[in-house]
Amino acid sequence: MLRKLRLKFVALSLSLVTIVLAVVACAAVVSARENLERISEDVLRRAMKGGTVSEMGGRPVSLPCFAVNIFSNGGIYITNGTYAELSLQGTERLTDIVNACMEQPENKGKLSGYGLRYLRRGNGWYTRIAFVDMSMEVETLRQIVRSQFVIVLFALIPLLGISVVLSHWAVAPVERAWRQQRQFLSDASHELKTPLTVILSNAELLDASGLAERPQRWAGNIRAEAGRMKTLVEEMLTLARADSEAPSAICEEVSLSDTALDCALSFEPVAFEAGKPLQYEIAPEVTVSGDAEKLRRLIAVFLDNALKYGADGGAVSLTLEKSERHAKLTVSNPGAPIPPKTLSHVFERFYRGDASRGESSGFGLGLSIAAAIAKEHKAVIRAESDETSTRFFVVLPLSRRAPAERKKEPGM
Repeated sequence: MLRKLRLKFVALSLSLVTIVLAVVACAAVVSARENLERISEDVLRRAMKGGTVSEMGGRPVSLPCFAVNIFSNGGIYITNGTYAELSLQGTERLTDIVNACMEQPENKGKLSGYGLRYLRRGNGWYTRIAFVDMSMEVETLRQIVRSQFVIVLFALIPLLGISVVLSHWAVAPVERAWRQQRQFLSDASHELKTPLTVILSNAELLDASGLAERPQRWAGNIRAEAGRMKTLVEEMLTLARADSEAPSAICEEVSLSDTALDCALSFEPVAFEAGKPLQYEIAPEVTVSGDAEKLRRLIAVFLDNALKYGADGGAVSLTLEKSERHAKLTVSNPGAPIPPKTLSHVFERFYRGDASRGESSGFGLGLSIAAAIAKEHKAVIRAESDETSTRFFVVLPLSRRAPAERKKEPGM
């Protein structure tokens, strides 16, 4: 599919470029033809008056031409000109040219059979006709057409290479989205398969056991796995909404200080049970613009991740700092460092670094949801890990309605 899409892109781009080049080439040919015709007609007018030289761009232009007078008694006399065959005087060829011209209904035009352009005027008792040779005009126009064709042809060759390169660049987001979609479907199917298998197995046991002594436990299994499925579906729905172009966050003034403090207090019992003390240092009066519930969820994802993967007995810290224009929230935990290769994928959907972090639960969507929330709030989210600790950061712009107070040093 992607190969066909690239081919369509190349074909479409080349078609459009070819059309544009063809229009430009045709315009150049038409313009050149009009200029050549204008020069020929100017030479005709000058030949009619006895001259033989015209001007183009301030420079003299001379074309083979001649003029004849045709009297009422049938006499034909060449009066002036530079035509190579002025020896036509009194010949049958001159008579044929004049007769062909007199048969034309228009007073000016072309005699294609003789390669001449003419201008005819009546002067009472005689008719004066001026002729100019068209061979140079025709050959020049032919050369221009040939050169334009060559230019278009040679222009399309590098444009073909450029189109191929651009097709890979243009299709890259589609290819990435296609790959992520396939991975998403594969991972989601895998995650849903396990709870569905447990639910179906327990349901079959309940149906077969009747009033056996363990139906309550099997029913509990069904409830637990159904709850996991419900959580997974809700998280997938959250990410699907985040993928939509229309923003869904409620933009209002939010006290990030209060949100972070409430979230930290709600996680204190969880941290206590896990044996990992939760320490927090939150700057007061940090106000941002956004959705309070989504920001709370972002912080909860960070804290849950830190408590889940932090070293046993290690303290988890939550800090909120305030600068002149931004608020920076950091959650860190001690533990085994995340390898750089794994660290670059932690915000991808369904990604779980089992080998590096010993993960045995969850769906791998939490950090993806946090990244989606950060993007929706125009925030920067990133992760760092070393031998000391693993740290997750999110930097949000402060609310414009509540700018940070600037403290000036004495003497400034």
